[in-house]
Amino acid sequence: MTTIPSAKVQLAAPKALYIHIPFCTNKCFYCDFNSYVLKGQPVMEYLEAMEAEMALTTEMQPPGVIETIFVGGGTPTVLTPEQMAYFLASVHQAFPSMHPNLEFSMEANPGTTDLEKLRVMHAGGVNRISFGVQSFNNQLLSEIGRIHNTDDVYRSIENARAAGFDNMSIDLMFGLPNQTLEMLDDSITKALALDLPHYSIYSLKVEENTLFHTMYQKNQLPLPDEDIELEMYLLLMKRMKEAGYEQYEISNFAKPGKASRHNMKYWLNESYYGIGAGAHGYVNRQRHVNIKGVQAYNDASHKGLPRLDQFAVNANEAMEDFMMVGLRMMQGVTRTHFTEQFGVDLDDVYAPQLNKLLQAGLIEATTDGYKLSDRGVLFGNDVFAEFIES
Repeated sequence: MTTIPSAKVQLAAPKALYIHIPFCTNKCFYCDFNSYVLKGQPVMEYLEAMEAEMALTTEMQPPGVIETIFVGGGTPTVLTPEQMAYFLASVHQAFPSMHPNLEFSMEANPGTTDLEKLRVMHAGGVNRISFGVQSFNNQLLSEIGRIHNTDDVYRSIENARAAGFDNMSIDLMFGLPNQTLEMLDDSITKALALDLPHYSIYSLKVEENTLFHTMYQKNQLPLPDEDIELEMYLLLMKRMKEAGYEQYEISNFAKPGKASRHNMKYWLNESYYGIGAGAHGYVNRQRHVNIKGVQAYNDASHKGLPRLDQFAVNANEAMEDFMMVGLRMMQGVTRTHFTEQFGVDLDDVYAPQLNKLLQAGLIEATTDGYKLSDRGVLFGNDVFAEFIES
């Protein structure tokens, strides 16, 4: 990429908020997230530490009107109803200015939600739940370390509806050990029967520092081969399209108007706050990473911002990020949005890469930019790699 200094661009106050609850009932075999088994953890002290971080963060970097909130983990729904109520009240206290059409999402494990807790969440402003289902095959669930079974999934969805939730999503996974095409097809059928607004369907990635990585290194992880995994992806895209869901991002499918607005903030490379242990934030071209350990985070939050690292993102790096995350969306990237963020022209900056990808048939031109072609969706990593400076 030719280095082109960007013009001075007005950077808006963040309108999105990510909050990390790092506790879970057990560690799944594929999980490398910053999460800790709940037993014996100082949960209330942690919630108070996040309260302190939110207060100091908004004092130093005043927010705009908050449009989206996402609470992830871990498993946020391991909090007791009392802890949940305290946590949600602290969020509203720190961010009192919220959009009338706020999207307030929380991740949930089907084994950790009951009607009382869901009612507390709903009363506290949560209006969207993302359930980590992963599969509707109980044997597979056991083999990947999940604590729930399919009965828990149906009970949780029923309870959520009874508590007043109508905007829900579930996560499914493919490419799991011992998973067949037929197993995935059955899970998709059962997932679609729930008639939810949104589905996220991800391929398994074997990450370091997980049980699966240890098994993989010992050649003890019976993964589907690449051809089967590709068939799985083609199958899920076909099934979701036939059921009337729009694939708006490589791994995400939604009914019209039900795309995850919070995740869109990431894919559009917009600013967001990151609160909690190990959380990442991106505000006005400054990235930060918080201290990971629970007690270390608690101690640091009472002395100031609990930062492990904070650094400026230069224009070239920000442009790379813009292209890599933006092209994950089926709508692609636009010249207009690129110029708004960087004050320069997309085609001037990335002409060689764009021409190469166009000729390879991996992207195609739109009226105002570029998007992945059908082939590019299958080989997205090859596309994204073109925008990383060596």
